Amino acid sequence: MRFDNVWFRYGRRAGWTLRTVDATVEPGATVVVLGRNGAGKSTLLQLAAGVLRPVHGAVRERPPVVGWVPERFPADQPFTTEQYLSHMAAVRGLRGGAGTDRWIERLGLGEHRHTRLADLSKGTAQKVGLAQALLVAPGLLVLDEPWEGLDSVARTLIPQIVGEVTAAGGAVLVSDHRGEIAGLPDAIRWTVTDGTVTPAEHRPGEEPDEVVVEVAVRRADADQAMARLRADGHRVLGVRAERAQ
Repeated sequence: MRFDNVWFRYGRRAGWTLRTVDATVEPGATVVVLGRNGAGKSTLLQLAAGVLRPVHGAVRERPPVVGWVPERFPADQPFTTEQYLSHMAAVRGLRGGAGTDRWIERLGLGEHRHTRLADLSKGTAQKVGLAQALLVAPGLLVLDEPWEGLDSVARTLIPQIVGEVTAAGGAVLVSDHRGEIAGLPDAIRWTVTDGTVTPAEHRPGEEPDEVVVEVAVRRADADQAMARLRADGHRVLGVRAERAQ
């Protein structure tokens, strides 16, 4: 799937959210989209998934099966978890809700099988969104901040699922501001800045274009400092307390 000179804005008189995007997601690749909040990451992912259409340019060679998981699952729907997944399976052409039990079990949704979507926590609703995207093996899986709201057990499943999709020849496009990219080995990084997308490829066997910078901050400011670093697309490798001399 490739972006061919893609431009996008949300209104005729609005500024350009994205412009001159030329980038390709190869089969079997994992692409992580980095950038501060409001840079255009979610817009780029929605264009990839087909949720939005470019104002200029085109998204070409999109696979016929796309799995799309938005940052916030739209839970205001009159279904239980099982009803929703069965309905989505039917939309995908699966008979008898095929595949729903597998993902309900794998994502730990069994106790919420008969819970209405509107009554689910954000993290549990996010699991339902992930399940519906995987009912049919996607040629392209698009994940917008998939770790948001998930418990620690569910977060460890994301790299496993990404690896399974790419091993089957599918591509994965995922946005990340939590610094979870470390769990996605051999990922290619794209950075969105001021409406432009800069691919920075890191392939197996190549040295990543990174340096480690140690920064000391006051203990009371640590959480805020880490949040700013992650929002700017940096990885936080660890935190330690310096002993008084």
